Amino acid sequence: MGAELRWPSSPGAIAQIQRERKRRSVEQALRAPFFRQRLAGVRLDRLDDPDEWAKIPLLTKDQLRAIPAQRFHDEFCVAPRADVVEYWRSGGVTGRPLFYPRSARDIEMSIMCFRRAFEVIGATRDDLVHVSFPLGIHPVAHLYARAAEDLGIGTVWCGSGSNTPSLTQLELIRELKPTIWAGMGSYGLHLANLAEANGIDLAASSVEKIIVAAEPLSPAKRQKLERSWGAVVSDQFGMTEGALVSVQSPGHDGLHVWSDLFFCEVVDEETGEPVADGEVGSLVITALANNEVTPFLRWSSGDLISLTSQGHGDGPWSMFPVMRHARRTVGFFKVRGVNINHNELEDLMFYNQGIADFKAEVYCVDGGLDCLRLLVEPRRGLDRDGVGRSIDTSVQKTFEVAPEIVFLEPGTLGKEFEASIKAARFVDKRG
Repeated sequence: MGAELRWPSSPGAIAQIQRERKRRSVEQALRAPFFRQRLAGVRLDRLDDPDEWAKIPLLTKDQLRAIPAQRFHDEFCVAPRADVVEYWRSGGVTGRPLFYPRSARDIEMSIMCFRRAFEVIGATRDDLVHVSFPLGIHPVAHLYARAAEDLGIGTVWCGSGSNTPSLTQLELIRELKPTIWAGMGSYGLHLANLAEANGIDLAASSVEKIIVAAEPLSPAKRQKLERSWGAVVSDQFGMTEGALVSVQSPGHDGLHVWSDLFFCEVVDEETGEPVADGEVGSLVITALANNEVTPFLRWSSGDLISLTSQGHGDGPWSMFPVMRHARRTVGFFKVRGVNINHNELEDLMFYNQGIADFKAEVYCVDGGLDCLRLLVEPRRGLDRDGVGRSIDTSVQKTFEVAPEIVFLEPGTLGKEFEASIKAARFVDKRG
């Protein structure tokens, strides 16, 4: 195992790694026709100067989509197709999907990122991981599973509900007794709701730790997951253009960024200028290690984060900077002139312990008036009128909009969400 696969020895060692690998990343990019004109005039001997580094234009998904698919390899990639061992699908949910080739070395370095994740949460060979991330050409599920197996940790490769039916997954949790569940937070909530609808006490299961990634985790969603599963949640963050970039430590003091593997910047959304330490801005990353085929140089991820250079904790990860994820996209309904932020509404609903699951819709009634409809599955045994009054009061107080509340039988929304990678929890029916 090469030295770069171990934890860095100090912040100074990380700084030295960044100096060396930033230059190599630019040299890699210069081999691609896509970058040659973009990097004209950038001096390789001055890349540690922030002004020089800033001469490199930000790279966006729309720019990559502008490359015809049949020319993508020749224009953007820097290794022959013979070096490619697999392809990864971009995780974006809008626009033409992109497929990135990876070399064996890229895979090795990417799996190492995920191995660190298991080390941070204290996973050992005595654990068993039930993997419920979607299995397919998107890499997240198999990278978690392969990293666990590299560490001698047992795995159950279930995938999402479209790979293995959710009731079957609940049966496997009961029979195989995994200690770690890994999947998207929304699917974890779906399994919890399905368990309740079928009289299964998920909080009494063998699962002690939960790994979530691929979507922002709000405090309300964390609390509901931990309450429903009786387990501790670790939030983790990555992207197909890199790998697993950051992991939450047991102290829950933010997500530690693997800054020896990814050079991360936080810039103003409008100007592209760097923001102050700890201020919220747009995340820009440069892959420093898994860039043997695709040179993602100053990739603008679309995430809003804050980044603090001072790490926390006492593990080998404590020397890494800490990021806090603000959002990936802002979704909202405008109802009768009022902006209803999806994240705020989701938090409000999940903080209500009388709600098992919900879906929000906006539609027009006769006369063109907008209406917010909340489809709600109440927890078993609770008075629906009381739950309805608490929802009505909190929504009107927060958004000054009176909702229409429709109660559903347990499991109704689960059947609708079952085959979805990401649950369609917010639907605008106004056309």
